[in-house]
Amino acid sequence: MKGEELPGLLVNEIGGMHGILHDHVEFLKKHFCLITIKEFLENKKNMSKKVQAVYLWWHKPVIDRDLLQSLPNLKVIANSGVGMDHLDLKLVASFGVKMANAPCAVSSSTADTGMALLLASARRLVEGYHVAVSPSTEYYEADFLGVEVTGATLGILGMGSIGYKIALRAKAFEMKILYHNRTRRKEQEEQAVGASYCEKIEDLLCQADFVMVVVSLTPQTHKLIGKREMELMKPTATLINISRGAVVDQEALVIALRAGVIRAAALDVTYPEPLPRSPSHLLLFLRSTAGGLSGTQPVGSGDASPTAPGLHVCVKLL
Repeated sequence: MKGEELPGLLVNEIGGMHGILHDHVEFLKKHFCLITIKEFLENKKNMSKKVQAVYLWWHKPVIDRDLLQSLPNLKVIANSGVGMDHLDLKLVASFGVKMANAPCAVSSSTADTGMALLLASARRLVEGYHVAVSPSTEYYEADFLGVEVTGATLGILGMGSIGYKIALRAKAFEMKILYHNRTRRKEQEEQAVGASYCEKIEDLLCQADFVMVVVSLTPQTHKLIGKREMELMKPTATLINISRGAVVDQEALVIALRAGVIRAAALDVTYPEPLPRSPSHLLLFLRSTAGGLSGTQPVGSGDASPTAPGLHVCVKLL
């Protein structure tokens, strides 16, 4: 765009906890004039008409009515990840603004994370790590055993791009694959991964040794997995959530783990994120009462949460 002023791109900040990556800056500057939210607020009168696009990174800057009203030339909001449950899409559309996301960019990495959580919970890797590094460890318990993955039944809730990639990986582990989805996959797609369709979620829950939740967060999927659903699962089953924290009723999950309703839960997401750093928080308390809880930086995708949930594995000991 030689001789023309580049369109303004509003970003939260550059670098820092909630800023766009420094590695992205050079590319973005070829196409846009970058404007941080701080610069915008300090000179809103001159900046407001320049902004034609907003780039969301870790769900920031926050898109609300006040911001939309202050950007008369805004054409598009680009979300850096897949999920858009943090946005009021009807509000955005009412201003004539288009939305863009990255539906396939993190499918493989999120599927990898789902399988990593499945394997970590099955083979009790988090607990084993704590035992291995503990200064008080003198020997290993003879019954410190995990559960088999090979030949086990995996139930996938949500057979979109990520769910299907999980099925491909599970096939390599010789798992029996069940799935529940709003729309049934084509027969050839099912055959390619050896997956069987469950029209009712209940049929999947009562058969699966591992239940993997891979749905979008919507009003219909909020607390999709609650007390009733966990009671339908096998007492030897593991619940794995790589979707959104609010898809699982966490209070019901804690009760189920403590009571032995299900064997274990492996979570890449929680609600809120991160969990409050308090030993009194129910999920964190399981670390010292019922197994392991480990935390890292986000590993499922860059879209996993607004505030870095990390990797959590909660295991109810048998």
